[in-house]
Amino acid sequence: MSSLTSLELEQTEEPTESFPSNVTPAPLLFQSVSKLKSLCLTRTPLYPALFNTASLVELKLVGYAGTLHFWGFIEFLQSNPNLQIVTLDLQFAEGSVRVVPERTASLPQLRHLAFTCGSAADARRLFSCVSLRRGAHIEIRGSQSNMCGDLAAFLPCTPTPIQQLLTPITTIKYHHSPRCLHVFSGDGQLSLVSSKTPSTIYNEFDLFVAEAVREFHANISYIPPNSNHLSWPLERLPALEALVLSTARLDPGSLSALAEEPILCPSLKTIAFFDCEVTGDVIKELEEVLATRRHSTAARLYRVVIVSNTRALPDFQLIHQLRKFVPCVDVGVGDKLPDLL
Repeated sequence: MSSLTSLELEQTEEPTESFPSNVTPAPLLFQSVSKLKSLCLTRTPLYPALFNTASLVELKLVGYAGTLHFWGFIEFLQSNPNLQIVTLDLQFAEGSVRVVPERTASLPQLRHLAFTCGSAADARRLFSCVSLRRGAHIEIRGSQSNMCGDLAAFLPCTPTPIQQLLTPITTIKYHHSPRCLHVFSGDGQLSLVSSKTPSTIYNEFDLFVAEAVREFHANISYIPPNSNHLSWPLERLPALEALVLSTARLDPGSLSALAEEPILCPSLKTIAFFDCEVTGDVIKELEEVLATRRHSTAARLYRVVIVSNTRALPDFQLIHQLRKFVPCVDVGVGDKLPDLL
């Protein structure tokens, strides 16, 4: 099968033991796959013969029960410079060894790199030794055994390469529990998904330059009244134009940061409530926020969007009162937000 371009192998059951490091003999099929472009292995060993492949465009290793030698895998990536999509669910041998970038794999065509890892150190080593193109989509997932929820633990000690890939950042989407963080630039994205919720939130803001962020989504299980849950990140988003709040419980006082002096996010034009109950008390507080910011032309809000299910829709008389303070009020039922910018 010397003309084979796609190979997908899957074991339906989880292996009871780790794969030997030198699985032999390799199937004869693997001796002549010089034109292979797509390689997808699920709970299947990466046979040594496959390391000779140099034409891959897509690589997927999922449920890999064994361990891979880190530098050998970096050489394997380097020998496939046309890779565009890489999906990994594995762990590396020598996981405790300190990262010393002996060599770097340059992947100028890579568009998407997804890595599910049991050790944040494995992700740190990988991102320290792989050179990615600007605008790549990076997805990091912590496994059930990985209790780390801080993005900084997964990135290189000096996250400059990652920062450069995502400059300028235009959108941040944050989900508190389960932990999800999505950072978007004009054509790139960094995603973190972790089962652990950290004690402090938004600590990733200090990893990036956020002065250009125009849209911020905050999905938090509960925003305490008169807290810094909103003021802390909003102080770091001076160019913000659209704020989206999703929370199961939004108490009066939760929006107070938007009415404080000096005015936070003076460019803010839209505030949206998505999949949360907007009570009469919250609407009254929102009126105060709108009235306060209306006195400043630079900080005036122009649009309020409320999208929820039928049981959580607010009183339409109260919604009508908002029109005294803001030109546009959109109310809808569904699971998608309209364009906010």
